[in-house]
Amino acid sequence: MLYVSNSAATNQTVMVLRLSGRNGAACSYTDRLRGHGLNLIECHTLESAFNAMHGGCRVGLLVITNEADVAQLDKCEPFVSNSRISWVGLVAQELISKPRMRQFIGEHLFNFITLPAEVEHIVLTLRHAWGMAFMRDPQNAANDAPGDTDGEFKMVGKTPEMQRLFGQIQKVARTDASVLITGPSGTGKEVAALSIHRQSARRDAPFVAVNCGAIAPQLFQSELFGYEKGAFTGANQRKIGRIEAAQGGTLFLDEIGDMPFDMQVNLLRFLQEKTIERVGGTESIEIDVRVIAATHIDLAEAVRQGRFREDLFYRINVVCIDIPALADRGQDIEDIARYYFTKFASIHNKSLRGFSKAAMNAMLSHTWPGNVRELVNRVQRATVMAEGRFIQPEDLGFERETQMKQLMSLEDARAAAESMMIRRALSQSRNQISRAASLLGVSRVTLYRLIEKYNIRPELAAGARGAFAGSVKPDVVARGE
Repeated sequence: MLYVSNSAATNQTVMVLRLSGRNGAACSYTDRLRGHGLNLIECHTLESAFNAMHGGCRVGLLVITNEADVAQLDKCEPFVSNSRISWVGLVAQELISKPRMRQFIGEHLFNFITLPAEVEHIVLTLRHAWGMAFMRDPQNAANDAPGDTDGEFKMVGKTPEMQRLFGQIQKVARTDASVLITGPSGTGKEVAALSIHRQSARRDAPFVAVNCGAIAPQLFQSELFGYEKGAFTGANQRKIGRIEAAQGGTLFLDEIGDMPFDMQVNLLRFLQEKTIERVGGTESIEIDVRVIAATHIDLAEAVRQGRFREDLFYRINVVCIDIPALADRGQDIEDIARYYFTKFASIHNKSLRGFSKAAMNAMLSHTWPGNVRELVNRVQRATVMAEGRFIQPEDLGFERETQMKQLMSLEDARAAAESMMIRRALSQSRNQISRAASLLGVSRVTLYRLIEKYNIRPELAAGARGAFAGSVKPDVVARGE
């Protein structure tokens, strides 16, 4: 049996869900299970089940003893399939042979027990399910700090831009307002959306991500809203759509600018009425979800060009969060690279010690058109390909870029070299202008002029200029003295 600490064991609460039992037909095993020390919460509605989940319940006992219970499977499927709860089914023997029952068990349950059953067997299975749920819940990870549970990718950064972004995410997470996240591809818009979800009151409910650019136009309706059995050729059974699957949680619409124009009106109707109808169905289903959208294109311009509905734009753009490009985040490049080096080196190459100076300089001077996604991929590649103790530029895949730079004109090469050296000096001096100028062997005034010439991190030049203006007159700067 899985052992957990005594403090954790005090939260071993089991939700008993039987939707057909709302008229008073309780599970006959509940009293005997309580006699074995289990804390049971009996739920006969999805609303009470959601409340139990938000209260911290991580194990569910789904009672299926008759045809009426089987008829309720479609209704409870979105909740059962998308929550953090580990489900154990208590199923009557004669129902196991039903195709719908077998499919449901295979897709959604941690384990199942046929009735009649020994109470001790049920107790042991529930405690095993609880132990696995406890180990899976990131809130119980001893080494994880709050906010470090962003899955495969994590938001890393100490620059003012990122600190401002973190503050915006915290503010937005306290509300249920719709959010539009903008920024170039690869900057981490989905990670930001997930961070909002995990800091919100909906953190224990589903986070369902939909890539609007990856769904064929003819499939959009059924993917978002689901469909009923027989709605079209090949619809052999009811399917729950992405919107309904996010019930109680967050629906993330990535690259919403790629959504077909005729689908935008259907989405707008859902956002206004908070109800949907499955394709081929007539029942209006109430949906409680928070919508976060993201795009790398200028939606306001798309509205002007008639490619995006203006009313939908204002509906999703209640709060707008813009994620900066990696090239504008300076020192974050090094921090992100080191964070993911630690992550990937422990998997691929434990003998690695870090980045060589040449590798770090190559990363700091790179323009990062692929943003954070490109940086993460290059670091992962390097941990696999590196043969020495320190990662070299070629391990990061920068040899080809070096060869291409040799084809530049002399003037372009000189400009690229100056720009690279200035970026490197600013990074090594941690944005202290006087120190960077000293490293480069130029005056501070000359450094300011070069920063403006190459448009290098203008926010740093502006921030430093204020501190510098007290000792040098502006007209001196203009003359380049």
